[in-house]
Amino acid sequence: MRHGWVILLLLPIYLALTANLELSNIITGGLVTLGVTALLRPVVNPIGVRRLPGALLALVQYLGLLLIELIVSGLQVARIVLSPSLPIKPGIVAIPSGTDSELATTLSAHAISVTPGEIVVEIGDDGMMYTHCLDASQPEEVRLAAQRQRRDLLRRIIQ
Repeated sequence: MRHGWVILLLLPIYLALTANLELSNIITGGLVTLGVTALLRPVVNPIGVRRLPGALLALVQYLGLLLIELIVSGLQVARIVLSPSLPIKPGIVAIPSGTDSELATTLSAHAISVTPGEIVVEIGDDGMMYTHCLDASQPEEVRLAAQRQRRDLLRRIIQ
């Protein structure tokens, strides 16, 4: 059982979400987590002891960056919504992920989508993230610099 650890992580989450500890639900949760694990077949990519401090530092930096982006974007959206003229210039912009890792692209798309005012609507086969923005007038250099920072931190965490 190569992916037993995934099942052991997912089963308590399933049980917590269902808030039901009956035997039938535990068996159902085991089957669901087994099915999810069989379908997704997670890649086992252990972090070496030498790389662990750098990966943890990058993770803290990534979470801090995400928190700052959440606060700044939330304030910008609040300003837009509370303004009587509703000064929005919505549009879809293309943001290249800049990575070959599907996990890094997915995490980057998630970071973009959780920030208020932006949501990734599609990811192309080439890793291009098509993002709907409330204000698409932001310079492309700013979007690319933010994505480059996310990509570099995710590389240090994942690889």
